[in-house]
Amino acid sequence: MKENFDFLMPSVNFFGKGVIKKIGDRAKMLNMKKPLIVTGKILRGLENGPVTQTLASLDKVGISYAIYDSVEANPKIHNIKEAKAVYLDNHCDSIITVGGGSAHDCGKGVGIILTNGDDITKLAGIETLDNPLPPLMAVNTTAGTASELTRHCVITNEETKLKFVVVSWRNIPLVSFNDPMLMLDIPASMTAATGMDTFVQAIEPYVSTNRNEITDGQCIQAIKLVEESLREAVANGHNIEARTKMVEAEMLGGMAFNNADLGYVHAMAHQLGGQYDAPHGVCCAMLLPIVEKYNIVAAPERFAELAKIMGENTEGLSTRDAADLSIKAMRQMCDDVNIPRSIKSIGAKPADFEMMAENALKDGNAFSNPRKGTKEEIVRLFQEAYDQK
Repeated sequence: MKENFDFLMPSVNFFGKGVIKKIGDRAKMLNMKKPLIVTGKILRGLENGPVTQTLASLDKVGISYAIYDSVEANPKIHNIKEAKAVYLDNHCDSIITVGGGSAHDCGKGVGIILTNGDDITKLAGIETLDNPLPPLMAVNTTAGTASELTRHCVITNEETKLKFVVVSWRNIPLVSFNDPMLMLDIPASMTAATGMDTFVQAIEPYVSTNRNEITDGQCIQAIKLVEESLREAVANGHNIEARTKMVEAEMLGGMAFNNADLGYVHAMAHQLGGQYDAPHGVCCAMLLPIVEKYNIVAAPERFAELAKIMGENTEGLSTRDAADLSIKAMRQMCDDVNIPRSIKSIGAKPADFEMMAENALKDGNAFSNPRKGTKEEIVRLFQEAYDQK
């Protein structure tokens, strides 16, 4: 555990029913004259949806805007270049992202290439940005990635089919908005996928080599909230209490991994998502029990504690046996929310595993994993995830 650490998060975070109405006032306070709204076509098309409500709040205070609404899942380099062109053509001065992780990552990517050079692939890594982004606010619509809170920008290179991450404190939005009422109509499958991303983002920082006591507390509470609410949110999307708890969990997990970092689950999931254009949360969930079982030997006490946090009875068990119960609980959560067990379900091919393992070990999330693996070991983990039944 680190003795000296910094702690990063947006300077202002609005949470709760109706906070979306505060967007216009906050944009005015930030002196935004013409923000670029970065979102997707489905969200923009929803009657009285989050985009409509965002625009209404801006209209109310007299702020004009331009819109880029072609964000794809797993945003690509061409998305951020297209959005940059809209930004420049309309003489924008700031960015507001509306959506889940894809919209937020795309918006961050636009900001990065506006101020730090057009080739974002050269900026992959940790703290590579020399210049600040334009003012950025994030309106979140899923209890999932926590990208509205974090310094991570994940983009897919469509030519190589590889995801890469630009990690910098400059990427952190100035203001985030989390209104649970925006999430009531999210389909069960998306609720499960994004919710499992929240679950993973609370577990990986808890066993990370960069953890600290502040992030530990956030992880513990986030895991408890997911255990209490994810199944209910998937079963009944209009359960406001469950939705609210999931947003709380997402925010806590985001704060935690923004500072303690992640591990091999995310490093490997990025390869699956980039190669097969698969949902990030599903990729993380399929890998979670397998990767964390591999990690147990590096931190058995932490995994034994995780079992308790997840509600398992560890009384009378050895530390190692108690640690195994944490993997059982992770698997049970995946099964309960209908996550497929095998990465065959997303089209994974064993022929790609060696290449993906090599790239996973280069991913920025790999360096804080509790166990240091070889390429051969990561290939075996991919194969185990492929063979899972």
